[in-house]
Amino acid sequence: MAYGKRETEGVATLADIEALPEGVVGEVIEGTLYVHAQPRAGHMDTLGSLHALLWGPFQKGRSGPGGWWIQVEPGIRLEGSPEFIPDVAGWKKDRVARLPAGSWPVAPDWACEILSPSTRAYDTCIKRPFYARIGIQHLWFIDLDARTLTVSALRDGHWMEVGVYSDEDVVRLPPFEDLELRLGELWPFVEPAAGI
Repeated sequence: MAYGKRETEGVATLADIEALPEGVVGEVIEGTLYVHAQPRAGHMDTLGSLHALLWGPFQKGRSGPGGWWIQVEPGIRLEGSPEFIPDVAGWKKDRVARLPAGSWPVAPDWACEILSPSTRAYDTCIKRPFYARIGIQHLWFIDLDARTLTVSALRDGHWMEVGVYSDEDVVRLPPFEDLELRLGELWPFVEPAAGI
C-alpha cells in the first residue's frame, strides 16, 4: 500500500486517525488525512538504531553533551492542528524543559524520516514542505534502498541540502556534530527482495 489521501467529511481530525483499520497508519497534515501501510522490519530496525545512537549522548548526556529530547514516532499536535508523527524527532531542552504529558505542543528542532517505497513520495512531497512551514530547523532523510542519508537545514524558510552520505561515511552532522556517526551501522541486515 502506497501512501494516499483518505477522504473525510470536512477537515480531518484525530478521530479519523483512530478509526483507521489495523495495519494502516495515518497522519493529518494541514487538514488532510494521509494513510499508508504500517512500516516493515527494516524500517523499524533503522529507526531503533538511529534512536539508540542519539539517545544516550544527546538526551542522557552519556559520552555527549545532552540537552535534547530524542523521541521515536512522537505525536505532535500544534495549535489548531491534529497529530502528525515523524519517524524520529528531537527538541532542545532549552526550548522544552520537560516531556509533555500528551502530544508535543511545539514543532521539533530536528526530524528524521525513513523513506520506503510506500512513503517516499509522501515524505518528500508532503511532509518536507510542511516541516519547512512549521519551522523545523534540521531534516534528515534515510533512504534504505539507496543506503543514503540526506541532511538538510532550513534557511530563510527553504531547505538547503547540507550533504548526502552513504555506507562507508563516518560523519558529524548538524545538529548533532558532537557525535561521530558510522552510517553503515544504520542499515538493517535484511533479505534481498525477490528477483534481485
